[in-house]
Amino acid sequence: MNELNGKLAVLLQQFGLSENLVMPLQYTGAVILILIIAFVIDRIFRRAIIPAIRKVTAKTGSTWDDYLLSDSVLENLCRLIIPISVYELIPFALPEGGILDLAMKLCQVYIIVAFVKLICAFISSLYEMFSGHEKTKDHSLKSFYQMLKLIVWCVGAIIIVSTLLDKNPLAILTGLGAGTAILMLVFQDTIKGFVAGIQLMANDMLRPGDWITMPKYGADGDVIEVTLTTVKVQNWDKTITTIPPYALVNDSFQNWRGMFDIGGRRVKRSINIDMNTVRFCTQEEIDAFRKQPWMEGFEQSGTEPVNLYIFRHYMDYYLRHNPKVNQSMTMMVRQLQPTAQGMPIELYFFSANTAWVEYERLQGEVFDHVLAMLHIFDLKVFQSPTGLDIKNS
Repeated sequence: MNELNGKLAVLLQQFGLSENLVMPLQYTGAVILILIIAFVIDRIFRRAIIPAIRKVTAKTGSTWDDYLLSDSVLENLCRLIIPISVYELIPFALPEGGILDLAMKLCQVYIIVAFVKLICAFISSLYEMFSGHEKTKDHSLKSFYQMLKLIVWCVGAIIIVSTLLDKNPLAILTGLGAGTAILMLVFQDTIKGFVAGIQLMANDMLRPGDWITMPKYGADGDVIEVTLTTVKVQNWDKTITTIPPYALVNDSFQNWRGMFDIGGRRVKRSINIDMNTVRFCTQEEIDAFRKQPWMEGFEQSGTEPVNLYIFRHYMDYYLRHNPKVNQSMTMMVRQLQPTAQGMPIELYFFSANTAWVEYERLQGEVFDHVLAMLHIFDLKVFQSPTGLDIKNS
């Protein structure tokens, strides 16, 4: 390179240029030549080596190499070619001194930034790989990978500062000790979110896709994203609610995941019976009821059964023979405390389908059936008198 610089200087002097102009032009030409060499190396790497790597990863049966050698990782790897090439060749083009030192430091800073971006791209590839894995796809890993990226950028920033100041990175870290309180104040939400994320994951309190209810923050819907600073919940009206992760640890929230896991959604509704219609059944009614298949297993209480008692027996039979009701879970038809609005009869059971639409459809079918069957037992629903009732009385 020195021989080339000498020949370039002689050539420039032959054109009648003064020595004061020869030296800058000589260095400029050498720098341009280095940039051309670096550009050629970069093209060779992008046009030959990268396609070869992609062909090899495409032929393998495993998928981990497709993630770890993704387009983003390879692109950031290519960005290191030119600065490393310039860093290695620039000492041959410039004389020792301030300009060379400045050029070397700029190259070092560029290399550090490019290397940090490469590591972050690698971390993103790891996140994509593990988030699609069967064992880890239900865990909120995004906050941890965000924290890893933040740590990498912090370390990169410290190394850049130490490079520019010609200081040991450990000395920079020691100097930061005095500003720890300020850093904790600035990054308090990030730190609290990271700690809360660890607690949420360790205790399996929250996963993406869970249906949670948190009235304090107006959240009632599915968790779509868990990050360092926010938990995003898409409500049933399609609005988005953001909750700080530490709020989920400090406050109470309801997670409906257990309902989906167990395969049953609870129905707990009652209907008020007019107590004036509750009476003993006549012998004719008893004989007619005994001809019905739902009277199987009926145990008479007392000498004359009550129509409300037979009705409850019928509804128990109806629920136990309904294919849409989960037969393996608690099921009962019970009386509640009588009120001024009548005798509440509560149906307590679990649907076999946890989907919201199917669940609501089952509730409607069951209570439609209840209302339609009451007259068979000579029972009536209690309802407050209306103007039409008074008019007709």
